[in-house]
Amino acid sequence: MSIGLIGRKVGMTQVFQDDGTMVAVSVISVEPNTVTRLRTTERDGYTAVQVGTEPSKKLSKPEAGQLQDLPKVSTIREFRVDSLSGYEVGQTVSVGDLFSDGDLVDVSGVSKGRGFAGHIKRHNFKRGPKTHGSDHHRAPGSIGPGTTPGRVYKGLRMAGHMGSERVTQRGLTVIDVDPHRNVILVSGAVPGPKGGLVEIREDAH
Repeated sequence: MSIGLIGRKVGMTQVFQDDGTMVAVSVISVEPNTVTRLRTTERDGYTAVQVGTEPSKKLSKPEAGQLQDLPKVSTIREFRVDSLSGYEVGQTVSVGDLFSDGDLVDVSGVSKGRGFAGHIKRHNFKRGPKTHGSDHHRAPGSIGPGTTPGRVYKGLRMAGHMGSERVTQRGLTVIDVDPHRNVILVSGAVPGPKGGLVEIREDAH
């Protein structure tokens, strides 16, 4: 596994490739990330690189104690790696250092929150009949037997909170990298709303 970067989703657009085909792409702004800590097997039990981005005017005492003389960043994430060689605390990593056109990447983020949603919207259930005196238009139907087991099984698909979950889109293709503007274009959609935080790393498969 390799290090990744923190960015923010700008939105979606479309670009034309050399053969004339049009590709829908997500635009992600990735400001240079600073390595804030190295996790080692001897001290922490695993190896990882911790990176931070986006300046912060106010830090808590634990955050200030950890960062010390490093840039005061507000967003910190860890990426597990196989080796720490080539990385040191205080190092700056930009989008052009890790990714190039044609690479496959995984993009993780928090999906849009949809609030409380019914089973039709949340789980794609079908409606009931709408004629012949039926009143079963959007009802969920049976949620389990009565006497045995006399309870609702855990995990049953029902109405509830939809969205606001961590989602990873795997195997997206890097269409273009612009290190001067700190922007990367990847094929397809990525999780979250415009302005949402995302994590980009090399595809693990």
